Amino acid sequence: MITEKMASFTVQTRYSKVPENVVEMAKLCFLDFLGVTLRGSQSESGMAIRNIIGHDGDSTVLGSGKASTLDASLANGIFAHSLDLDDGHRFAQLHPGCCVIPAALSLCESQKKSGKDFITALVVGYESSIAMGMLVNPAHRRQGFHSTGTCGTFGAAAAACKALKLGHDETLNALGLAGTQAAGLLESDHAGSMGKHLHAGRAAQSGVLSALLAENGFTGAESIVEGKEGFLNAMARGNHFETTERREENVFNAGFDLEKYHILNVYFKKYPVCRHLHSAVDAALGILDEINSQGKGLKGEEIQKIIVKTYKIAAGHDNHDPGTVEALRQSLPVSIAVALFRGDLNLKNVQDGFMNPEIKKISNKILVECDEALDALYPDMRPSDVTLITEGNFLDKGKPDKKAYKKAYKKPDKKPDNKHQRHVYHKRVDLPRGEPENPFKMEDILGKFQMLNPEFDLKVLKVIENLESYKMNDFMDIFNERVKIK
Repeated sequence: MITEKMASFTVQTRYSKVPENVVEMAKLCFLDFLGVTLRGSQSESGMAIRNIIGHDGDSTVLGSGKASTLDASLANGIFAHSLDLDDGHRFAQLHPGCCVIPAALSLCESQKKSGKDFITALVVGYESSIAMGMLVNPAHRRQGFHSTGTCGTFGAAAAACKALKLGHDETLNALGLAGTQAAGLLESDHAGSMGKHLHAGRAAQSGVLSALLAENGFTGAESIVEGKEGFLNAMARGNHFETTERREENVFNAGFDLEKYHILNVYFKKYPVCRHLHSAVDAALGILDEINSQGKGLKGEEIQKIIVKTYKIAAGHDNHDPGTVEALRQSLPVSIAVALFRGDLNLKNVQDGFMNPEIKKISNKILVECDEALDALYPDMRPSDVTLITEGNFLDKGKPDKKAYKKAYKKPDKKPDNKHQRHVYHKRVDLPRGEPENPFKMEDILGKFQMLNPEFDLKVLKVIENLESYKMNDFMDIFNERVKIK
């Protein structure tokens, strides 16, 4: 059974057996989490959860003092996912860090566990959530489930069990309880609501709750994943292991592989928008760099049309009129328009983006299309092909496109001149920056941390290099001393 396999992996994993490169990746994930979550504590959804949780306990609520393990895991999960800047895994189609790390951190800190214990819990949680995501998708997502909230709950529970050093039977019960709490609907994401942030927070909190209940004798269904009325039948219909007489064998053959250290294939994000938009934004900014390299800038009125060809899921993010910041983060045309107008796509630009009429004008010139050839490459790649067509006298180099000119103006007897010169730019990006094939390094994550939290003294982060030698409560005390509570 899946739950049995996950429980055994959780209990048997030892820090001493985790490869060095996996340990280093876990530290990088933790560093990225701290930077994103600390800034996320100041977000609108972050401030909302801060107003309702308790403020008495032994677990850090980043940027906001201490609370109970349950409240801290909930709040930190919401903070971590509120900016759309947290790590993810393209094959599992989820964000593991915002679920797993809050669960592991809240318990390891309150229980005064070592850095080694924390790293081991983190690795176990990432592995379990990612393996679940790879098992159930794409059918799970097609049914409208947000894998971060659903599969992330399993990972949070596994991490929590490891942090508490629960035995096999207790861990089995905790995973059963996690499975019955697994929830999260994509409607919350694509409607542009803060419900998306809640998915991560609840996944983290449910994982902690499951472990604490199991520790106290509360039972859960060990058949919660592949049982007749379990997770797969209820929430992942359509995958190739469905309706088979040898269901259990096919489930394992379908790709539920642990001990593969899937954490090594986690991506980190540069832009605070949905990951499916990143390759197109990279391509658009690449075009802007090309234009700027010619010594001329790009004005909105000089853009005639932008054509974005991409894979099906990304093409579905084609809202040209988002009414909230959350909705903008799901909008491909407006994200590109913001990036081109501002020259970058960062938190401030996104915050101001949907209110600016000039950005609206640019986004209205953007056509998003699903390309079958590009869609066939998904999920191995997340490709986008962007074509930007300009006209005007700002580009007086090169030869005018006479055919395009005649087609547009229908004046074949008139020769094109510099005033009506057209130029076509094109760039394709198959994998956005931050993917394991095009990775961020430690200096990139540190730069991201400083950009998000400019008042924070980065010198303190050097202790992460030796996290194993600290108790997690001591580490968090050092970290919190540098944080200005707002």
